[in-house]
Amino acid sequence: MNFPSLKNIPPIYLYIASTLCFVISNLIREKNPLFYGTFLAAGLILFLLGIYSRISNK
Repeated sequence: MNFPSLKNIPPIYLYIASTLCFVISNLIREKNPLFYGTFLAAGLILFLLGIYSRISNK
């Protein structure tokens, strides 16, 4: 995975975006299951990108 734009983003912003996606997904869980799954997957991907960014910067 070589995303030059993601290498410049500090991991804390990826964690905050991940948390925001998890919160939004829990708020719309009952109303729209499609968006629930989408936001849940986006939160997981952002979290994993934050971990990857943090490990690769060390």
